[in-house]
Amino acid sequence: MDPVADHPEVPGAVVWTGPTVPADLGPTVVTIGVFDGVHRGHQAIVARAASTARVAGLPCVVLTFDPHPGDVVRPGTRVPMLSTVAHRVELLHAAGADAVWVLPFTIETSRLTAEEFVRDVLVGELRAAAVVVGANFHFGNRAAGHFDTLQSLGAALGFTATSVALVGGPGDSGPVWSSTQVRERVATGDVAGAAEILGRPHRVEGEVVHGDHRGRELGFPTANLALSADPAVPADGVYSGWLVRADGERLPAAISVGSNPTFDGTERRVEAYVLDRDDLDLYGEHVAVEFAERLRGMERFESVDALLAQMSADVVAARAQVG
Repeated sequence: MDPVADHPEVPGAVVWTGPTVPADLGPTVVTIGVFDGVHRGHQAIVARAASTARVAGLPCVVLTFDPHPGDVVRPGTRVPMLSTVAHRVELLHAAGADAVWVLPFTIETSRLTAEEFVRDVLVGELRAAAVVVGANFHFGNRAAGHFDTLQSLGAALGFTATSVALVGGPGDSGPVWSSTQVRERVATGDVAGAAEILGRPHRVEGEVVHGDHRGRELGFPTANLALSADPAVPADGVYSGWLVRADGERLPAAISVGSNPTFDGTERRVEAYVLDRDDLDLYGEHVAVEFAERLRGMERFESVDALLAQMSADVVAARAQVG
């Protein structure tokens, strides 16, 4: 067990990582899920759990998993993640969680039956007095457990189970919000559509590293990100958005995603030019890049002058949206 009362990347957050939680943990209200991206549907579930916890006078604990279960049960695949674990923890606390348990998801975890998961994890570790889940919640080996299973086991083991109706838009009449839906929008470059579901701009994170320094030579110095983990990166193109520094400073930016075809690049990169700033030294700093709107697709230009003209136009368009 690695209990972290003050997570180094999420000040003030109560986080537990590892296979167990503190032995002196008392009764809790629990909600469960990967909650990747903590979109508006997730927020509604956590808010319901937090409300239930307040009424009962108990802490609200979110049980989440890392890595994504899909990466474990389908070896060789990688689910593009909408948030780092640290950002997910931050978002879950903002949604109402008192504590977050990041349970390592392993082959052994995936093989737990629904009854074993409830008995060993929800009751044995978290001392659940109440469990709140989304209406489509499934759990246990091969996702054999569902809400009725949870309710039945709760009656036998001493906790209540509540199902929260899934929500979506527009006007709650469209498809329900899901992480898969967000990933699909991000993959096509529809970052504005992704933000509607997330309730905030989609972001990627990483350390600023040295690139080709070509942007500085052209008069548009960019922060080149070494991306964390396996993030959901938007489709190649140019975007308006923000660069968010470690201290929370949020700077309007024009963002390029792609391999820089004008210069025969082969490495796909995320680079952000902070509008009208050439005085920033960001190398080695962990930053986030948030996407507002897609300005255009990635293009190959026949000359540097043509590229510079388009970059200037991109900056004007980005400034109009986020500057």
